[in-house]
Amino acid sequence: MSRRSGILEFAVLGLLRESPMHGYELRKRLNTSLGIFRAFSYGTLYPCLKTLVANGWLIEETASDAAAPPTTARGVASTGSLAGRRAKIVYRLTAEGKEHFEELLSHTGPDAWEDEHFAARFAFFGQTEREVRMRVLEGRRSRLEERLEKMRASLARTRERLDDYTLELQRHGMESVEREVRWLNELIESERSGRDQRRSSPEGCTQHDTSGETGGLPRHRDNTRPDPSDDTK
Repeated sequence: MSRRSGILEFAVLGLLRESPMHGYELRKRLNTSLGIFRAFSYGTLYPCLKTLVANGWLIEETASDAAAPPTTARGVASTGSLAGRRAKIVYRLTAEGKEHFEELLSHTGPDAWEDEHFAARFAFFGQTEREVRMRVLEGRRSRLEERLEKMRASLARTRERLDDYTLELQRHGMESVEREVRWLNELIESERSGRDQRRSSPEGCTQHDTSGETGGLPRHRDNTRPDPSDDTK
């Protein structure tokens, strides 16, 4: 399995854990909610769904787009439009699929720190245990700090040979990485603060989310956060 197809499978399982969907709904959620899958097409999504069904992680259910068609005065069912009569396939997560997704959520290896994979992982942080979130965030920060160091070293070596526009592009890339590192620092501090608050709170006074361990996200003045998929690699 390629890294990109693995990310897609992870995202599909995560979305279907929230609720069953048909293919069009899935593609729309991948494009709009997660954003990192803007370039994915039906030609990519449906083979992925078939693989997940074959593995026993999803099941297909047939649902009608509309109720039974009305009958005519002669008692014959009115055909209506083709779209109104066409059945659609709804995909539902199985118990095995839920277990597999939870196993994927627990992984914190280097793949989870890469641009697109990190964005997908972050999209499902609400379903992820706190300790796993911390490891992913810290791993991502380390990866970006390594990248930033290489970018600075490269710029120092080549600065004199670059024209103004190329130099400006390099600076823009560095600023994007620096901005995400600052964002990650805020997230990590927020996670730690939430954990400390929970430990210091009287027993029974803490509130929990679906993962049981959310400390709350930092508030941003401009209500924006960096897009990991936009980083210069």
